[in-house]
Amino acid sequence: MPRRRPLAEKAAPPKKRLVAVSGKGGTGKTAFTAMMTRALLDGGRAGRLLLIDADPALGLPGAVGVRVKRTMGQVREEIIKTARSGSQEEKAQLGEMLDYMVLEALVETDSFALLAMGRTETLGCFCPVNDLLRGAIETLSRSFDSIIIDGEAGVEQINRQVVRHLDVLIVVSDATTRGLQTAALIKKMVRDDGVIRCDKLGLVFNRVQGNEDLLRRSAGEIGIEVLGVVPQDEAIGQFDLIGRPITELPAASPGPAAVRAIVEGHILGQ
Repeated sequence: MPRRRPLAEKAAPPKKRLVAVSGKGGTGKTAFTAMMTRALLDGGRAGRLLLIDADPALGLPGAVGVRVKRTMGQVREEIIKTARSGSQEEKAQLGEMLDYMVLEALVETDSFALLAMGRTETLGCFCPVNDLLRGAIETLSRSFDSIIIDGEAGVEQINRQVVRHLDVLIVVSDATTRGLQTAALIKKMVRDDGVIRCDKLGLVFNRVQGNEDLLRRSAGEIGIEVLGVVPQDEAIGQFDLIGRPITELPAASPGPAAVRAIVEGHILGQ
């Protein structure tokens, strides 16, 4: 009797993961997010990858080498304008147009997609509009396996619950007391106050030039896990100065090498 061949094993689907980067302004969050993007893509386990630039400064598109034509802030302005002065027919079509408007703001490359939040000009809360956009983004996000959010500086986005649940929240700090104070405040909001749900919260020290043991002890004093330390890398500043994408840094450069270890140990390894 001929021996039956074993059925070919199906490849396991990529694990869904939602990761956000936060911290004090000026700590290099966007460069870190760009290097994390490169590490995820090189690791080959990110699946369909969506980047969300939640910082109004819009630094992430340039850091990963894409151009943005429309932001979610502009979509929000269009919705508000139509709701205020549009015809009844235009107002009735808003809900149907929203998905198209969100997709129009999405930039897709061969490796990943990017959605930029941008800034808004219209004053006021407009909570129904914000909820509508949040729902549209959540719906869009279901089409992706890995989602990386480059957050706004400080803690306001966490306080506003822009995202309700995260797999990993990475707080990026420089070697300063203010950076650690911001990290401590974020930890309190997440762990003690329960502002958002987060499965893993950790700290990354960026642009470090010595004193690593002191930094780790300081993190221990505020009770936050250190996910890794990224050394000062002159190549990052050079790329930033000439407008070259951070994702094109040599893989062996100190910054990308350190970020790759963090990604392997705390994101892909989750």
